[in-house]
Amino acid sequence: MIGPGTGIRVYLACGHTDMRKGIAGLSAIAQDVLRQRPSNGAVFAFRGRRGDRVKLLYWDGQGFCLYYKVLEKGRFPWPAATDGSVRLTAAQLAMLSEGVWGYPLW
Repeated sequence: MIGPGTGIRVYLACGHTDMRKGIAGLSAIAQDVLRQRPSNGAVFAFRGRRGDRVKLLYWDGQGFCLYYKVLEKGRFPWPAATDGSVRLTAAQLAMLSEGVWGYPLW
């Protein structure tokens, strides 16, 4: 994955997110629901209702990057809470984006 390096802050949005949302909609969630400034250099992770899709939003200093992944099989593990966020490490983000998590780490 091209993007943020180690030591990056990662916020995982609990519950499910409408995957039709683009950069503007996900930025609004980061600001209004997660209470974080979307352009603060953190990565924001969102999962769809079925659990097989994830979107990562990241400000690289010049603009927003949107990473979208759909699993062929399986689901991304995710907290059951309907609102709020969970902080992840850069290593956990790497495992999430590779789809290798066998169990949740929160």
